[in-house]
Amino acid sequence: MTSAPPEHTLWSDLPGAPQVGTVLCDLQALVDGGVRCIDHPVSQPPAESSGALVVKNYRMLILRSGSNVKAYLNRCAHFGVPLGETSDKLIFVPHKTLSCNVHYAKYQWDDGLCISGDCEGESLIPVPVKVNSKDQVEIGEDLT
Repeated sequence: MTSAPPEHTLWSDLPGAPQVGTVLCDLQALVDGGVRCIDHPVSQPPAESSGALVVKNYRMLILRSGSNVKAYLNRCAHFGVPLGETSDKLIFVPHKTLSCNVHYAKYQWDDGLCISGDCEGESLIPVPVKVNSKDQVEIGEDLT
């Protein structure tokens, strides 16, 4: 049994999802072939006593390949844990793969598909991002 979200889950359906246009970081902060953990604070998390899932940060991974930037939820499809707690704890091969540092599930860089591990065939949840006119990475329109 896993605690991962269902395969059909959209990034925007999860608690604390940032609004379209929310700036995440400067493009210059991303190294070509690098991955960065971004924890976007949730403005008004539900009270713990409400029984709702309490989320204090919306956790994402931002990947850069040349001028292309993409993002995924920082949540392993196998067990629902972050692939890495911080950027320096991430396991990845630039432009090729990302791996969960708990159970070592391996995901393709380009599409987030798990290619080895207990969740093979499942995918990371993509988050739409774009680079704006100020060279900032921001949340883009929904992926379709």
